[in-house]
Amino acid sequence: MAAKFLFAALAASQLLGFSAAWAAAPEIISRSLVRIQTVSQDPDYSAPWNAGSVEQGVGAGFVISGNSVLTNAHVVSNARKIWLTRENDPKRYPARIAHIAHDCDLAVLEPLDASFFHGMKPLTIGEIPALESTVMVYGYPIGGEHASVTRGIVSRIEFMEYSHSGADSHLVVQIDAAINPGNSGGPVVQNGLVVGVAFQGYSGDVAQNTGYMIPPPVIKRFLKDIADGRYDHYVDLSISWFPLYNPAARSALGLPDDGRGVLISKLYRGGAADSLLREGDVLLAIDGYDVASDGSVEIDGSEVELAEIIERKFRGESARLDLIRDGKPLTVTVPLRPFPYTIYANTYDVQSRFLVFGGLVFQPLDQNFVNTTEITNSRSRYLFDHFLEDDLYQQRDEIVILSTILSDPVNTYAEEFRHAAVDRINDRPIRNLADAAAALAAPAKYYVIEFVGASRPLVLEAEAVSAARDRILSRYGVTKESNLQP
Repeated sequence: MAAKFLFAALAASQLLGFSAAWAAAPEIISRSLVRIQTVSQDPDYSAPWNAGSVEQGVGAGFVISGNSVLTNAHVVSNARKIWLTRENDPKRYPARIAHIAHDCDLAVLEPLDASFFHGMKPLTIGEIPALESTVMVYGYPIGGEHASVTRGIVSRIEFMEYSHSGADSHLVVQIDAAINPGNSGGPVVQNGLVVGVAFQGYSGDVAQNTGYMIPPPVIKRFLKDIADGRYDHYVDLSISWFPLYNPAARSALGLPDDGRGVLISKLYRGGAADSLLREGDVLLAIDGYDVASDGSVEIDGSEVELAEIIERKFRGESARLDLIRDGKPLTVTVPLRPFPYTIYANTYDVQSRFLVFGGLVFQPLDQNFVNTTEITNSRSRYLFDHFLEDDLYQQRDEIVILSTILSDPVNTYAEEFRHAAVDRINDRPIRNLADAAAALAAPAKYYVIEFVGASRPLVLEAEAVSAARDRILSRYGVTKESNLQP
């Protein structure tokens, strides 16, 4: 899909609602805005030994302090080549990715030629704009050659999912201007300061003239995180919670009718709060910020989800939680670290992992695979959908499925197992793709592969598999039999 990574998953379908002449834009913006051109290559999950399709796209960015260019991660994800162009300068400057954060859809680029910055002016990151205030969105909508500026009104500040990762939610600012392909990564400006980075919107069938920008707290956190030369990702309590509106439920928990507190309904094992909190604890406050019964806290005059307090912290820092446990007050300090499970996150800049054996192709069932393939095995779909909620991650690191069958006499009776999840191979439990590779590499006369929920195993004779190897690889153009690590 052309230029899909320039707009994340929610590309708008119409041009910006209001357009102003570029000549009217402040001089400082014209000396800061950058047009980004890319050549990208997405992995091929149907034939994972292939390199994947090549696409071209256009996005926007802007110069910040430190001789860097800030843009969206989705503008440069899976990029093989990146060029930067300045306004009114046809020269293309090659660049590389210095830092990228897929969880908050931001990236910093470094031009390979330092002369790129001659005459350029870095922009300064400001604060969250006020509701109903006016902002200006700069970029190259629909891949235009020259910059465009659009006026918008700040209409909402909330916590919502970032479509690039599909699994991470952060603070966003909504404006009443569409964000189109080519706007992504461009600055949103108010009074000469950057108050956001344009990054996603809705199609015209869903909402008219509605776009979203990444606000200053998220931008500043990213830049602070990479200041030491590496990106450490967001930290997380690794809990789920349930609102406490119901007076009867509050009474049963010994809570006053004061509108405070949420019930901790789920602890994810191996997460930051594991062994420190309990399911059934009532969370009243985080670092002194009262938690309302709907899970909101007040920060900087805005009501946002309680996770925003944790969002602004870094790996190695702690959060102080005020709780009610078994009817008694309790304070717990939680050392913070990232959420340990990424099965539902879109991944980028990696090749798909796979293993070919006897014409059977095994792959991990992750979000990238689900995005590109209709899963035909209902049990495997259940394992994926409930991997976290049913604590299935305690039984296996990932779900390994039989993704494809390269038809050959050696695997004639394998079709019924397509998309089934591998449980055991030669009585060895399979927790991940590396386990499957080790089990199939071990000397044996037969390989007995058991699948979750299947009434019988799939059995391959070792000698027949060996005899069929070259035939299968040649017939299907398989250039590589495995990739166990990204």
